[in-house]
Amino acid sequence: MSGSSARDFYDDLAPDYHLIFPNWDASMARQAQSLDALVRNQLGPGAQRVLDCACGIGTQAIGLALAGHRLVGSDLSPVAAARALTEAAARGVSLPTTAADMRALPFTPSAFDVVVCADNSLAHLLSAQDVTAALRGMRRVLRDDGLLIITIRDYDEIRRTRPTATPPQVTETSDGKAITFQLWHWHEDGERYDQEHFQLIPTGNTWTVRARRTTTWAITGRQLTDLASEAGFTDLTWHTPPTSGYYQPVLTARRAPTTA
Repeated sequence: MSGSSARDFYDDLAPDYHLIFPNWDASMARQAQSLDALVRNQLGPGAQRVLDCACGIGTQAIGLALAGHRLVGSDLSPVAAARALTEAAARGVSLPTTAADMRALPFTPSAFDVVVCADNSLAHLLSAQDVTAALRGMRRVLRDDGLLIITIRDYDEIRRTRPTATPPQVTETSDGKAITFQLWHWHEDGERYDQEHFQLIPTGNTWTVRARRTTTWAITGRQLTDLASEAGFTDLTWHTPPTSGYYQPVLTARRAPTTA
């Protein structure tokens, strides 16, 4: 990953990020319901200490905090992390946040029961070395037998079909309909693509066009499973949208207890 490239992308997107959802608060609640069910199924009832290490503007973290968990958020983008803090406070929950690269998490060992890395965030790491560094850091900050949750696009299917665009997403705003879509420019290796992200924002009788670009690795389920296993995780399980209720495939794994 080019840290500055991804950081610049999300710094610029942060004020408009909610526009990728038809209804951001409804999406928060729906995603939190699915993720909370996974947490409770794996760790039992009760509040857990949760790190969302790619919290963005708080989509998953705020929902999990509203579900009763004790959240901390970190994100490569300081602008996004700051907005997550503000948005959480506006909804009556605590979400301390910090700007941090997921490959170098600034937290003490065994500080959390759960680490969440959602919404395809891991795919901004462009090499196995970088993904491994991030996974090892997530393992370090998890307690023994703690739970890792990663959500990512279905890149097994995407690598097969190599789409060049995403369908437009239309969101109602006070000024009219905002439209979000992406163009994908595939690299010759067939694994990575440049994501060109467009938003058309209604401005009076015309549009303001906002375009941003970053690179993504279409990492397959097998690749991620193997890297997570090598990083020291066990009980690796994939959950599909029909079974989890989450809109992307979800990988859960556990940090094996440290042996004496």
